[in-house]
Amino acid sequence: MITSQRTLSGSSQSPRSPSAQPFLSVTVTDPVKLGNGVQAYISYRVITKTNLPQYQGPEKIVIRRYNDFVWLRDRICEKYKGIFIPPLPEKSAVEKFRFSAEFIEMRCQALDVFINRIASHPELQRSEDLRIFLQEDEETMERARSVELGIFKKKPSDLMQIFKDVQSKVSDVVLGKEKPVEESNPEYEKLKHYIFELEDHLAEAQKQAFRLVKRHREMGQSLLDFGKAVKLLGACEEDSLGKAFSELGSKSEVLSLKLQEEAHNLLMNFEESLKDYVRVVQSIKVTMTDRANAFKQQCELAETTKLKEINLDKLMLMRSEKVGEAEIEYKELKAASEEATIRFETIARLMSEEIVRFQEQKTADMGLAFHLFAKGQAKLANDIANAWRSILPKLEACHYSRT
Repeated sequence: MITSQRTLSGSSQSPRSPSAQPFLSVTVTDPVKLGNGVQAYISYRVITKTNLPQYQGPEKIVIRRYNDFVWLRDRICEKYKGIFIPPLPEKSAVEKFRFSAEFIEMRCQALDVFINRIASHPELQRSEDLRIFLQEDEETMERARSVELGIFKKKPSDLMQIFKDVQSKVSDVVLGKEKPVEESNPEYEKLKHYIFELEDHLAEAQKQAFRLVKRHREMGQSLLDFGKAVKLLGACEEDSLGKAFSELGSKSEVLSLKLQEEAHNLLMNFEESLKDYVRVVQSIKVTMTDRANAFKQQCELAETTKLKEINLDKLMLMRSEKVGEAEIEYKELKAASEEATIRFETIARLMSEEIVRFQEQKTADMGLAFHLFAKGQAKLANDIANAWRSILPKLEACHYSRT
């Protein structure tokens, strides 16, 4: 498992290194299948070690399922706009693979990375929802998942209804310009281009890594089949040739296991790492969408407030009876506009901080993943070369004995 993925934080201290400093360390382990048929699911032991005062003691063990992790992420996404929320591994699209040992291992590893990214984030680690997830018993967790709290119910506010009513009655022509809908920020445009390009390149690298895993597995199976065939061929011979063939078959079978082992390492530590970062970039794009929506709302509310102000001035000049009502609406819209501006500026500021953290962690994680890849390939190549080299003397002896 790539442990550097656990420490997406501004601190150099690992979240798994208890010390006198405040720490929060989480381990997701021991996946177990529970239930039968369509009701079956995998549970995980989530072990928390911490010295933070809001937690119950230095260690706590709870049982969680995938839906609990989904609940946690949904809650954090709602409350922490502007922060790059760590992604979850996707559900298996193929039913028969849901409970395969390999899929369960990959999911357990990905969930461990997910929860440790949250636990090591300077802002997200303070989340009350994280504390509930890590501390409360299973019944409390199940109730929390089933309750839809008011802050998550999406109802149009009265202010936004006023805004829509005014907007529908007033044309952009009144202001003599088109309504701005996108930021004109060269640095941010550069960042967006980089993120979209990065997603494409990561996805292509992950695709080729998957092909490498497949190739190793196919080569391992071919060597296994070849080894069995050569051993049977050697059984037909009684002299040194038969012994050489038998040893050649045994070496092929041993190398088959090494290829299968390296294929598994490639899958868990390389291909999955690339896939994980594709998901990370997709999460960043979600934050970019939040930023775009916040900017659009800011601009539209500012424009509507200006129109409302113009309308209020006209009513005051006319000494209309509607001045009082119009003044109240104007003040409400102005307050909403100011809140929208603060919301957008907060998201923009947080994103600037998050992209620095993302770049630092990506450098560490990708550096480790490619290092392990190269190291594994070098070892495999060396093992293969040594195995074939060791059988050469016997094969050469068989050749020269017949010349």
